Amino acid sequence: MSLQGQKFISPGVWFSLIYPSSWNEFEDAEDSFLFYNPNKWTGNFRISAYRDDRNSKYGKESVDYELKENKNATQVKLGDLICAYSKEMFQEEGAYYVTHVWITGIDNVAFECTFTVPKGNSIAEAEEIISTLKAYPTGKQPDLEIIPIRILEINAVNEAFEWASNTIKKQLKKDFTSSEEDIAKIQQLIDNGSFKPQQREVWESFGIAFGTIMENQIDGMEWVTVIKGKQEIPGLRFKDSELVIYPTELVWNSVRSEQKCDLNAIFEEVKQQVEKELN
Repeated sequence: MSLQGQKFISPGVWFSLIYPSSWNEFEDAEDSFLFYNPNKWTGNFRISAYRDDRNSKYGKESVDYELKENKNATQVKLGDLICAYSKEMFQEEGAYYVTHVWITGIDNVAFECTFTVPKGNSIAEAEEIISTLKAYPTGKQPDLEIIPIRILEINAVNEAFEWASNTIKKQLKKDFTSSEEDIAKIQQLIDNGSFKPQQREVWESFGIAFGTIMENQIDGMEWVTVIKGKQEIPGLRFKDSELVIYPTELVWNSVRSEQKCDLNAIFEEVKQQVEKELN
């Protein structure tokens, strides 16, 4: 793999790719994934994937169909992948842009990749990304993969934070700012009996809200996406270490096993683990 960067695994674990370390994933249309460099824009890279579980040759057939039906398409090879490549120029606010399009496939998965750049700009970054594409066999999720947090999990974290913040304001008449003193507020809501043990989403949201405190208060903690078999959840990892916390499980696991959930004790334990990593 020539491109050294960050790994992206699609929701549902259909495919993976490597994108440059200076790029991020951004919100896009449903079933389409958008990446670009937010600090020095060199183009928008988008990818969509389509899978036919009944046809193991669906990827190749999609490329063949594009080459046959699109008179502007030519065959190119990127890494080990055969692609049908075409491009289209357009004008916007007086500037000219080109959208480069690659249709490619692996086994039963077909991909449509586009890279929209100012006219004359290089497309080497997109070609490198496409060359890293891998497809996962249907139903074959990885045992454990930790990747930069995806938009999907960012939205889940934000929704849980908003819910917890609003619930604290409503029930306790206090603000929630993800500071260490907010641990006691979450603890109070966990302990006061306002929610039923089977309300899993509530307990997972409290766990994520607690996670936002750890991220804010412990240097080096950052949100990641954790893929464990069929689970795809937000996690917290300390730098690039093996120290990974699963906020959605912290409170929920205690509640469902009818055990005391002591958030202060958990917070102190995590800080001690971080100290060990640093030393």
